[in-house]
Amino acid sequence: MAAEAQVPTIMKQGRVTPWLYVLPALFVMSIFIVYPALNTFYLSLRNIDNTDWASAACVAGEPCWGVLENYRYALTSPIMQTAFINNLTWILLMVSGTVLLGLLVAVLADRVRYESLAKAIIFLPMAISFVGAGIIWKFMYDYGSGQVQIGFLNALVKLLGGQPVSWLTTPQINNIALIVVGVWMWTGFCMTILSASIKSVPTEILEAARVDGATEWQAFQGITIPIIWPTMTVVITTMVINVLKIFDIVYVMTGGNYGTEVIANRMYSEMYKSFQTGRAAAIAVVLILVIVPAMFYNIRRFREQEATR
Repeated sequence: MAAEAQVPTIMKQGRVTPWLYVLPALFVMSIFIVYPALNTFYLSLRNIDNTDWASAACVAGEPCWGVLENYRYALTSPIMQTAFINNLTWILLMVSGTVLLGLLVAVLADRVRYESLAKAIIFLPMAISFVGAGIIWKFMYDYGSGQVQIGFLNALVKLLGGQPVSWLTTPQINNIALIVVGVWMWTGFCMTILSASIKSVPTEILEAARVDGATEWQAFQGITIPIIWPTMTVVITTMVINVLKIFDIVYVMTGGNYGTEVIANRMYSEMYKSFQTGRAAAIAVVLILVIVPAMFYNIRRFREQEATR
């Protein structure tokens, strides 16, 4: 009878005790994640003078979404449309560039004698802060109107007989120039993750394919890629999230001028330059909504990988 009486108490302790361990983490998350997120959404519904947009009169002759007026700006204003297009350009070029170059370096470095040294050199830009990288490359792209060019690229162009190019102010090429900096920094990250995944490919399968007459490209395409594909998807989605939040490089090198504006930099400008708290909060909410699907996909892929182990 005594043993039976203890069962409900033990079950009750089993349900309550885990929450006691989780409670400190929930408390910290509530203060630093949940509350700021809710407050950001609240601010996104307010006017510049902290009044409710629903009661504020909109400018005559202009479209007005009432309480969602800040979201109208975040989704339809010309500067934000430019930012969305530039972020899409960053995603297409930087994600594909970092993943493909990282995969190429991972495969080639795996076959050289000084593998560790080669990978360390490629990974080295990751040790530099984004601000530092922006300053370094700003000097690389420097354009002078005189005869003397202190920028490495323009000095090289002039040495080859060409005319110096204003890399950061020419709309046709400045976004590409900024993306090159991002690729230079993040290729080492992709290389490290993909290299570890490539090393997990069973050598017995590759050797069997070579015995059967498969070329190196056929073995890589038919065996290595399918095996490392789950890791590649995680790397791709992680890079998409990083690119959507890109800020430092653009802020340091162009400040979002000359058609290089991106979402995160626009949010900063609205908050700390124009002092439009509501617009900045609305842009932050839009950015979160764009990033969340990629985060959920990453979490789902991670759980699927853990389930197969």
